[in-house]
Amino acid sequence: MQTIELAIFLQFFLGLVAAVNPIGIMPIFVSLTGHMTLEEKRKTARTAHIAIASILIISLVAGQVLLDMFSISLDSFRVVGGLLILTIAFSMMSGKLGEDKQNNQEKSEYVSREQIGVVPLAMPLLAGPGAISSTIVYGARHPNLLDTVGIALTIVVFCFCSWLLYRSAPFIVRFLGQTGINIITRIMGLILGALGIEFIANGLRGLFPALMG
Repeated sequence: MQTIELAIFLQFFLGLVAAVNPIGIMPIFVSLTGHMTLEEKRKTARTAHIAIASILIISLVAGQVLLDMFSISLDSFRVVGGLLILTIAFSMMSGKLGEDKQNNQEKSEYVSREQIGVVPLAMPLLAGPGAISSTIVYGARHPNLLDTVGIALTIVVFCFCSWLLYRSAPFIVRFLGQTGINIITRIMGLILGALGIEFIANGLRGLFPALMG
């Protein structure tokens, strides 16, 4: 049983890596914080990842409540969440860096905001619809207390690892270059697309068991 649970958490962690795509969003972070001092950049990165952890943990805890409130079955949400994740994955595979997660109004608003770590970095660029949908699906699929705590800890570990990356963001961007980042983004998009297909297949299997028999 312990091995199965560890596999669940590892799968969720890898799903977050693909859905959040921290390396793909890194050039945007470098661009937004270009005028800041080193200490301000680190503070912004810290603020962003605290916000990401908060958004995803709230989604984990409140996701099933929201589904019950609107009488939405988990299988229906899996299908919709999978379709949403697929659209994000296709955008990533075409080389778009966060454009699918940020509309024009948000682009015009974030320049005047002091806390760019929260908007637009944490939401909607990093903790976007794909990551939130994935978290809600995993939380609803494994609703017992131990699994919920394990998933929450996985979110914290992921955010800590991503924060460590962002402390070295300028160096990583220079080292990889735009081509390297585009390659990684496309690979993450491929993984995210496979995760979306998995969500859709599981949802259809639950909604139409006779067709899947």
